[in-house]
Amino acid sequence: MTGKPLQRLVHKSKQRLLIAVVCGLVGIEFLESGMFVFASSHILGAIGAAPQEFALAQMSYAVGNMLMIVLQQWLTRHFGYRQYLVLALALFGLGDLACATAVNLTELVAARMLVGMGAGAFFLSTRVLIPLLFAPALRPLASRWFMLTVFAIGVVAPVLSATLVDGAGWQWVFWIVLPLTALLALGVQRLMPRHLGKSTQPVRWSWMSLALFALAAVAVQWAFSEARYELFDRPDLLALAVLVGVTLLGLFSLHQWRHNEPLLHLRDLTDPAFLVGLGLYAAYYFIVNLSNYLFPQFAQQGLRIPVLTTGWLNSFAGVVTFAAVLLYMRYAAKVTDKRALMIAGCLCMATAAWWMASLPPDAPLSALYGVLAIKGLFGVLMILPVAALTWRALGDSRLAKGYQAKNVMRQMMVSLASATGAVALENGRVAQYKELASRINPSNPTAVQWIDTLQQHFEHLGMAAPQAHEAAMSQLSALVSTQAVFMAGQHLYRVIAVIAALAAVAVAVQRKLR
Repeated sequence: MTGKPLQRLVHKSKQRLLIAVVCGLVGIEFLESGMFVFASSHILGAIGAAPQEFALAQMSYAVGNMLMIVLQQWLTRHFGYRQYLVLALALFGLGDLACATAVNLTELVAARMLVGMGAGAFFLSTRVLIPLLFAPALRPLASRWFMLTVFAIGVVAPVLSATLVDGAGWQWVFWIVLPLTALLALGVQRLMPRHLGKSTQPVRWSWMSLALFALAAVAVQWAFSEARYELFDRPDLLALAVLVGVTLLGLFSLHQWRHNEPLLHLRDLTDPAFLVGLGLYAAYYFIVNLSNYLFPQFAQQGLRIPVLTTGWLNSFAGVVTFAAVLLYMRYAAKVTDKRALMIAGCLCMATAAWWMASLPPDAPLSALYGVLAIKGLFGVLMILPVAALTWRALGDSRLAKGYQAKNVMRQMMVSLASATGAVALENGRVAQYKELASRINPSNPTAVQWIDTLQQHFEHLGMAAPQAHEAAMSQLSALVSTQAVFMAGQHLYRVIAVIAALAAVAVAVQRKLR
């Protein structure tokens, strides 16, 4: 084979490898983030951090992520996509290396900011690169594999994270990402066109707008993460942080609206259908990330399900989602009014959350398969129609600008959902523990009898009376702690059910996306 046939074969092979690199970039972000969230309680426990301090780690990740997103157009115009993505992969890898070697919360928070800065380049850039890298005939294939990669990670991340934590240790959640990062950097360096996205004119840097956004993001994210401590002790300080953050965001938005070369092109994103779609995106990201944070905590600490089994259960929901994606791609075109699919998706999540809130504390594993299957339909039925209709409203010319704004919003919702989950679950656990513990006193004959029976059991095993009593009280404390997490988790699931039901109502009454 010589001449043009060989050139066509080489070009086709290069294009297929480029699709793999693009999918790998978005996949590694979702994989690393998904594994970290699933293993968060083990990671925080290993470095001596409290569960609610997960919000600080997520705050740091979100700030780094959003900074990279708003810098994306500047940096790609200055460096080109190839150098920009290699730089992002280097930051991502350094951050994961720092996460794996962190020994306290401060080090983990700093490391997560590096990871967030690197990851902020991936989802936005890869979606924008599809029409830039591939001819029209190949774009549907690239888009299809892009979407399948995102949902396939939902199958892989939980069970891989659980396997690593259970077998090799929590550090391997980060170690395993490093060779994948190096491989992707090599692929970007070898396959990405050198000057793609690079401006022939000097890039004008406006540091005022960046400083405004950075300060606003830090203030808002700090309010998210510190609500647990400040809400009751110093509500004035919390309110001030929120006010400062919102004011700075307003000033940033006004600056961007008036600027000729803005970081975010807000003037081009006023289409009503796009704004409605952005709102539905926000609802989806909040609900799904709150649920993703809650389930492993609820299953492991409330239902006493082993970490590996929890990972498999999470991945089972991912399998249902992936199968639903394939069916959606095949049959969704036959549904003329996509609102029906979106409403069905929201109602699936509401039903699944209410089902979880109604489980008995001794529920068998078989009781979880149905609820997880229903939950697995939410992402497909809700977000895929929203995505298709939202970007259709903008068109190809404004796709990059819209995706940039949407990804800033996405990261804020991810951070808010994680902070809400960590704070609400811990607050609920403490309140429920106090309530349950108050019932264990000499005036409660059931509690006294239970302690006496357990103490006698330990004495029969050869313990002296004082040690047997201490062991009985320790076991009772563990039981009360488990029940407290279970009850707090069920309360939070009821909140998710209400939010999902309200989202269904919002979808039904809006008329812009159909």
